[in-house]
Amino acid sequence: MREATNVQEVAALGIDWMGFIFYPKSPRYVLQETGHQSSITNCQLKKVGVFVNEPLESLTLKAREYKLDYLQLHGGESPEMCISLQSEGYKVIKVFSIADAEDLGQVSAYEGKADYFLFDTKCKEYGGSGKKFDWSVLDAYRGNTPFLLSGGINPESIEEILSFAHPAWVGVDLNSGFEISPAYKNIDTLQAFINRIKEIKNE
Repeated sequence: MREATNVQEVAALGIDWMGFIFYPKSPRYVLQETGHQSSITNCQLKKVGVFVNEPLESLTLKAREYKLDYLQLHGGESPEMCISLQSEGYKVIKVFSIADAEDLGQVSAYEGKADYFLFDTKCKEYGGSGKKFDWSVLDAYRGNTPFLLSGGINPESIEEILSFAHPAWVGVDLNSGFEISPAYKNIDTLQAFINRIKEIKNE
């Protein structure tokens, strides 16, 4: 998220966390223009700062400045870095790119050193591909760290989400599939998606 009015509109939809991307190469980079900083500091939801291989000192400086609650790490950040950030009081979400069950082998080194994992579609660039990976490969995940699903989730994903089951799965990351333009979400589409999920769960 980036634009103040859009942030306020999305926050009113009943979501749990809101993400702000601090990766300069991303088209959703929140600091690429002046004036967006207040949309972060004024957000009343739990705030997730998304980083890619940011040096520890720079990362913690931004986390303090923008009062972030969660730090989502998309690069090659080490388990030791995750522990260091946790010791500063932040919740850590470590991201793993997944194409097949073999990619889950990298996860074990972070067990107990991150608060959440996020499983995203494997691609060449950081920041996601907008495509879905085969969620059935997560049957091989036997860790204790709860995880989020990401990658290619869009308004047509409702049935797949509701049919997915795993004891460690706790949520989904909604991003490009609900955008009008980078970092600008379609409020009507998001609202309809959230309402439909709630309706089906309550049936």
